[in-house]
Amino acid sequence: MKFIRYTLILLSLVATTALHAQEAPETEKKESNKKISYHFHLYSPPKPRHSYITHGGNGPLLSFANVKDNGESIRNIPRFTMFFNVGSNYNYDFSNNVGIFTGLNIKNIGLITKEDSLKLKRRVYTLGVPLGLKFGNIRDGFFFFFGGEYDMAFNYKEKTFIDGDKKSKFNEWFSDRTPTFMPSLFAGFRFQPGFGVKVQYYLNDFFNKDFSQTIDGVKTYPYENMEAKMVFVTLSYNFGGSGIKHHDYHKTKTKYRKGTKVIIEKKTVIDN
Repeated sequence: MKFIRYTLILLSLVATTALHAQEAPETEKKESNKKISYHFHLYSPPKPRHSYITHGGNGPLLSFANVKDNGESIRNIPRFTMFFNVGSNYNYDFSNNVGIFTGLNIKNIGLITKEDSLKLKRRVYTLGVPLGLKFGNIRDGFFFFFGGEYDMAFNYKEKTFIDGDKKSKFNEWFSDRTPTFMPSLFAGFRFQPGFGVKVQYYLNDFFNKDFSQTIDGVKTYPYENMEAKMVFVTLSYNFGGSGIKHHDYHKTKTKYRKGTKVIIEKKTVIDN
């Protein structure tokens, strides 16, 4: 029995040695088939995004006017309105501190006059194209802006009140009662997160002095001797691009290196 036991142990040792001898060449073969390669890539950081579109325009609007008839001042009541003052601006930033903007804005502008018991409310809707410059922390902080705007009046409305009671009103599309085009200058500032204050002054009179109407066969010029210079203050928004993904100059300086980078990639391939 001992002979059989020793014989089995000896056979097991021989089989293990033979198996190990077979595995060693396989391992050496795999090591010899392993290939290592290096690949070089050029990487350029993304360009900063200079242009973007914002939506908003003018918000609540408070307008004032200096109105005269035949050189005599007429009482003006400040006019407040919230509708409809909307628009979109196209912004182009040269850096994080300087940029320009233009766009399209619809505004509700007008004036209120009162003489004794007679009160007149007059307003126009205009479509304006601004062109302005902004400087400061124009992406996410405080900045100033100024520029000019050219408005086209497309709807005129007038209401007449006597002793507080509304007596009449009318509405005209592309009326001749006001100038068709109304140039203006504006300036203001913006603060977090996208609201600001703007003052805008109109260079020409609100009324068209050449406007004429015929009543009972008599041709008259109701605004011939009138002067009406208008200015308004508004809560404007939003140059910040709320909800719009844009490139951050500060993050770029820390996240990416300037210029092009070389990336070295190591690859290992084993052939069967």
